[in-house]
Amino acid sequence: MEFHECYALDYVSAREKFRAAAQASGAALSAYALTRHQGPGGVALYTDVARFGRAGAPRRLLVVSGTHGLEGYTGSAAQIAWIASGAASRLTDDTAVVMVHAINPWGFAHHSRTTENNVDLNRNFVDHAAPHPANPAYAELHGPLLDDDWSTASLDRAQQAMDGYAQRHGADALFDALARGQYTHPSGLNYGGTHREWSNLTMEAIAREHLAGAERIGFIDWHTGVGEYGQPFFLCFSEEGSELQDQAVRWWGRDAIVGQRPHGRARPGYHGLLFYGVQAFVPGIPVCGAVVEFGTRGWHMRRILRLDLWLKFKAGPASPRNTMLRADLLDAFCPVDQVWRDSTIAHALRITTQAVDGLHSW
Repeated sequence: MEFHECYALDYVSAREKFRAAAQASGAALSAYALTRHQGPGGVALYTDVARFGRAGAPRRLLVVSGTHGLEGYTGSAAQIAWIASGAASRLTDDTAVVMVHAINPWGFAHHSRTTENNVDLNRNFVDHAAPHPANPAYAELHGPLLDDDWSTASLDRAQQAMDGYAQRHGADALFDALARGQYTHPSGLNYGGTHREWSNLTMEAIAREHLAGAERIGFIDWHTGVGEYGQPFFLCFSEEGSELQDQAVRWWGRDAIVGQRPHGRARPGYHGLLFYGVQAFVPGIPVCGAVVEFGTRGWHMRRILRLDLWLKFKAGPASPRNTMLRADLLDAFCPVDQVWRDSTIAHALRITTQAVDGLHSW
C-alpha cells in the first residue's frame, strides 16, 4: 500500500479520502457537524463515523483519529489503510469496527493539537462540576515556558526553568507537571478546560449511538509524538494487573503494554483522557485497548507543544519565520518522510488486525 494513498495534504482531503474509502467498502456513514466554527477558508468541519460490520454485533472495536488535532493526519491514514486493505469484508457477524474520523476537527483543520478553545481534548473528560484536578507545579513553570518571543534566548530561558525544576524535583516530576494536564492557565500546555468541549459531547453521542448494546469494546486512539521514530508506542490505561490489561497483552504483547515509560520517564498521572470518557459513556461494558503513539522527535516534542501555543497566541502577523515554524510544527507531528509514513501504515495495519482478532476471541 502506497503512503500517498492513505495520507492527505489537509483536513478536507483527509475527510474526502476517509469517506470515499468507507463508502467503497460498504460502511454505514454518519457525520457530526461543528457548526459554530469553520476551517481555513471557511470550510465546514465534521467528525465522521464509519461502521463496518453488523450494527448489533456484541463485539465492537472503536478506532479514533484526531483527538489531538493535527495528529489526525496519521490517525486518518491508519484508518484509511485498514479500510483499503479489504479487512472489513472479513469481519464475522459478532464483530464490528466503528471508526471515528477527526474527533477534534477544528484542531485537525487548523493544524493545532488543541480544540477551538485551546483545550487539550485528551484532558477534557473530567467532571467539570467538581473541583478540577490540581497541578500547582505547572503554575511555577508556565511563565518561562510561554515567552512573548520565540528565539534562541527565550528557548534557553525555558530550558533553564525546566532544568532547574528537574534538579529540584527529578525528571519524572518535571514530565508529570508538563503532561498530566492543568485547569488554571487557558493559554497553557495541556489545558483541560472548564466545561465539556463540543468534541467531548460528540464522543458521548457517538458512543451512545454506535456502541450501545455491545458486550465488549476494543479501543484504539491514534496519536503521534511519543516513542522511537516511526515505531508504535502503547499507552494502556486499564488498571495495572487487571483482566483488561491482560487482554491487551494478549492482543499486542506484554512488552508493548506493561511498564510503559513515555520518553523514558515515569508515566504521568494523566487526567481527563478520552479513554476514561468512553468508559463512562458505556457503563458496565468492559473496554480494552490503548492510545497508540508513533514516535517522531522524542523529548524534543515538549518544545513543539509550546510552539503550537506560541503560534496561536503570540506569533502576530504572517512572516517567513512564522511560516517556517508552522511547517516545523506539522512535520514534528507528521514527518514529511516516506520512510516514516510507510512504517506507520504498516504498523497501523498490523495493530488494528491484532485488535480485531483479539476482540473476536475475547
